[in-house]
Formats: sequence, structure tokens, C-alpha cells
Amino acid sequence: MLKNRIKGFQAFPPRMGILPYVFLCYLLMPAFYIWQASFLKEVLGFGLLAVFIWSYRKLYFLDSKTWNFSVWLGIQMAIILVFTFFYNPGCLFLGFYPANFIAYFKDKKKFRRWLIGLFFILILPLIYFEIAYKVEGIWYFIPFFIVMLATPFGMRSMYARQELEQKLDQANEQIKELVKREERIRIARDLHDTLGHTLSLITLKSQLVAKLAIMDPQRAQAEAKEIEKTSRAALKQVRGMVSNMKAVSLSEELSQLQQIFLAAGIDYETAGRLDSVSIPLLYQNMISMCIREAATNIVKHSYATGCRITIEQTMDRLFIQIKDNGVGFGNRANAGNGLMGMEERLALIDGEVQCFNDSGAVVQLNIPIVQKAKKEDSAG
Repeated sequence: MLKNRIKGFQAFPPRMGILPYVFLCYLLMPAFYIWQASFLKEVLGFGLLAVFIWSYRKLYFLDSKTWNFSVWLGIQMAIILVFTFFYNPGCLFLGFYPANFIAYFKDKKKFRRWLIGLFFILILPLIYFEIAYKVEGIWYFIPFFIVMLATPFGMRSMYARQELEQKLDQANEQIKELVKREERIRIARDLHDTLGHTLSLITLKSQLVAKLAIMDPQRAQAEAKEIEKTSRAALKQVRGMVSNMKAVSLSEELSQLQQIFLAAGIDYETAGRLDSVSIPLLYQNMISMCIREAATNIVKHSYATGCRITIEQTMDRLFIQIKDNGVGFGNRANAGNGLMGMEERLALIDGEVQCFNDSGAVVQLNIPIVQKAKKEDSAG
């Protein structure tokens, strides 16, 4: 048990590095003064020095909000007064030790009180030695005392910055975990949108083939070939996503939509030009998923015979409209779920989605675009 305690002993918190050990070097000065004193004062002095070192160590591990912290800090300051009055005035330089720990107080009232206490501990010996003994050169210490009184402010600022950096690191870790979780959700959603919707289309086509097998064998064969093409396209998509999780580009998605609409017997056309090179791949992936969701809803629920996708792109914005000539949103099932999925995706890239009826359903995507070229210029 004792061996485990010794093995787990830490002189100072590891996060402080070697700084606490460096400050121990300044205790050589009071040790020298104690060593020159009489035997009794030497024994008492080294005993107090040991208590001072222990208080120095304890204060690193204690919370400034606890009463223990104030007790040990008070003991430390009292020992400085004893050393100054009974051993050597030079021991006032030990004031740098409590000055460091006063900075730990986050409460402004406590900080001011202890700072005032440090001021009196530093100034009273000066006044005493000046009046009682007329010690020459005692006011030489004044510049150092000013530095001691300023030290808590500087250290407080440094500790606040360190705490802020620590919180920032923790926030970054939380962001990483959230990104991982969001990525898992995205992958699951993408697999569902890619594979689930395609399988639904294959199911519908298979049911149609079963009905046409007797009534119209030639058309049944044609539909079977379309099923084969659709299943191969789905397999290719799934392999690509699982093997390297490659994000789907807008150009690829628009090309795949043509095959899906062709297989569903829906006329499909696009208007406008797309410069996908200037759009970040993350944005393209999110937008592609929204377009696929809208296209899947058209195939499954709209009873439309035609679909038109209009693209308008500027330097800082992308506008996409998907319009069909079907029954509209009022007569569609699960339209709300699809809209919610689009809103969730576009929210990640500050985009917006609007849905309304106009001789069919209309879905409008409005996305602000951060140009790649601008990023590269700023990085350079």
C-alpha cells in the first residue's frame, strides 16, 4: 500500500511542466540566511522552510475556491514575515511565491483582499527597518516590490488564457466527436437514400414486370433490362461509398438522375450551367443528397410525367429548382420527412430549402457558396 502511494506521488502537477521546480532555486537565499543563524534559529528556520516548501506544493493542487487554499496561502505569507523580521530583510523576495498564487483567485473580491494583504506584508517590514534601524539601501527593494504587486495581474491574465485554451481544446474535442457522429449519421442517411430508394424503384419495376410478363412480354423484357441497369448503378454507388466514402459530386448526381428518371418513364431536362469545380466537395455532397431526395419523391409519389431542374450560379450563391408536373405536395405521402431531411443537410452549410405547389411540386434550394479560389488565396 505504502509502495503504491510512493509510486503515485507527484511533486507538482504535470501540466505545470518544470516551472515549479525552477522556482525552488530561489529558496537557496533564505536557506543561506538560516544557515548563518544560531543553532536554535537554524533548526526553527529550516523547519519553517520545510513548511513553506510544503505549502508551495499544496497550493498547486488545491482549488482557490476552498478554504484550504486560503489557509496555506496565509501560512506561506506568515512565514515570509518571520523570515524577514528574524533572519534577513532579503527574505522579502519570497513575496513572489504568494504573488503567483494570488493570481489563482477568480473571485475579484478575494483577489483584491489578498493583494492588499501582500502589499502590507511587503511594506510593513520596510517601514519597520527604516524607522527602527535606519537600514541603508532598504528602499532599493521598492522597484522589486512594485513588480511583486504587478505579478498577480500578469499571472492572472496568463492563467485565464491557459484556462481559455484548455476550454477551447475541450470544445474542439467535442466538435470532433460531433463531427464523427454527424458523419456516421450522414453515411447511414446516404446509404438509405442511395440504396433504399433505388431498391424501392426496383421493387416497383419488379411488380410491373410480374404483371406484364403475361400481358406484354416484350415490354416486360424491356422493364427487366431497366431493372438490371438500375441495380448495377445502385451497386456501383454502394461500392463507391463503402470502399472510400467518396462524396458525390453534383455532376455525377445529375448524370445519375437522368438514368433514374429514364427508368421511371419520366421526361427529364436541365437548364442552366453548373461550375462544380468552384464549389467545395462537402457542399456538393450535401446538395446532391437533397436533389436525390427530391428526385426520389418525384419517382415514388408524384405520378409526374416530366421533371425540370433549373440551375442558377453566381460567384457566391447557388440556386437550384426542381419542378415536376405531378400531383403536388398536398397529395404526397412522407413529403414532410423528405423536407426535414433536406433542411437538416442544408443547415450544415447555411443553405435554405423552400417547397410549394405550382402545377406540380416545386423544390428550391438556395445555398451560399465559399469559393475554393478565395480560400486558396487567403491560405497563400
